[in-house]
Amino acid sequence: MRRRIPSLNALKAFEAAGRLGLMKLAAEELCVTHGAVSRQVKQLENWLGVALFAGPKHAPTLTEAGYRLLPALTCAFDQVDLAVQQIADTDEGTLDVSCPGTFTMRWLIPRLHHFNAHHPRVEVRLNSAGTSADPIRDNVDVAIRVGRGPWPPGVDVIPLFSEKFGPVHAPSIRLAAAKPWPAALLHTVSRRNAWSDWSARSGIAAAGEGAAEFEHFYFMLEAAIAGLGVSISPWPLVAEDVAAGRLIAPFGFIDSGLGYVALRRQKQNSKADIFCRWLETAAREYVAGARSRPPEATQP
Repeated sequence: MRRRIPSLNALKAFEAAGRLGLMKLAAEELCVTHGAVSRQVKQLENWLGVALFAGPKHAPTLTEAGYRLLPALTCAFDQVDLAVQQIADTDEGTLDVSCPGTFTMRWLIPRLHHFNAHHPRVEVRLNSAGTSADPIRDNVDVAIRVGRGPWPPGVDVIPLFSEKFGPVHAPSIRLAAAKPWPAALLHTVSRRNAWSDWSARSGIAAAGEGAAEFEHFYFMLEAAIAGLGVSISPWPLVAEDVAAGRLIAPFGFIDSGLGYVALRRQKQNSKADIFCRWLETAAREYVAGARSRPPEATQP
């Protein structure tokens, strides 16, 4: 069956203009002149026999027909883009990386400039969908996760390093030998069992004057730095704060039983290969460096 489809350039011009709200912005996105976009939209209107825009040229608004056509075109172009990206295999372009937000801020971003310097043609696009049950969904190329197996089927698992964790608090707090400690026990939604896990592994019962829960790990760390209580935190996320004296680790850090891994699709992807090889190198350097070795207990 022969499809009756108008000019692809005309459809692209209208979709960009409708999505961005101005033909000038559409022209900038498509790398053409304002006049070219206007002509393409007019050509599409003539082909359809309906107006797609109304109002003055400097502030056009979509007609009812335009409102009906725009979302279908946007969805279609998104699907084409996704299909092309899934098939194309080059060593340049965008690489979508999913990573828990606090780990992204505290560990990955401070090292990412090294990757950018050596691979300037790869644009790493980060998102913080770090708790998804399916880590390689939504066209994510590489996902960094902390946990233990088994991992979802259909992914390659690249071990990075094991995790150590322990209580941390601001210097203004003094933990007494007797319980309860004169501070709240801080929790985060993503790791509600952190205190019980640490107590079971360390043999130290933890009891504080109250408790507080935070939606994001980063909020909990900021609360600990501000002296609002004591949190259980992984060493990679607090190493800089402990080194700077913003946080104290009274019992040191012990193995949590979890590990940081990179997960990637089991398909050819040159950009993912490059990034995962860099991640492995960065992880080895981290493990070999002094910052990967957390302190022993600094107080009973």
